[in-house]
Amino acid sequence: MLAPEELEALDNFRFQQRMPSRAAAVRELLRLGLASVGIKPAASGVKSGSFGVLDGGNVRTNSSE
Repeated sequence: MLAPEELEALDNFRFQQRMPSRAAAVRELLRLGLASVGIKPAASGVKSGSFGVLDGGNVRTNSSE
C-alpha cells in the first residue's frame, strides 16, 4: 500500500509525463530507478527462467534429473 502522499506523488508524475495509467507510471519509475544504479533491463525475448539467485544469475539445470 502507498501512503496518500506517495500516491499523490505517483499521480503527479503520471500526469506530468502523460502516462496512461498508474501501472505505467510505476513501471517507468522502476525502470528509471534501476537505471540510476546501473541495472539495465533484460533483452527482449529473455525468459524469466533465465534469471536466478545462484551462479551469477544463470539457472543451472541437470539433464539427468
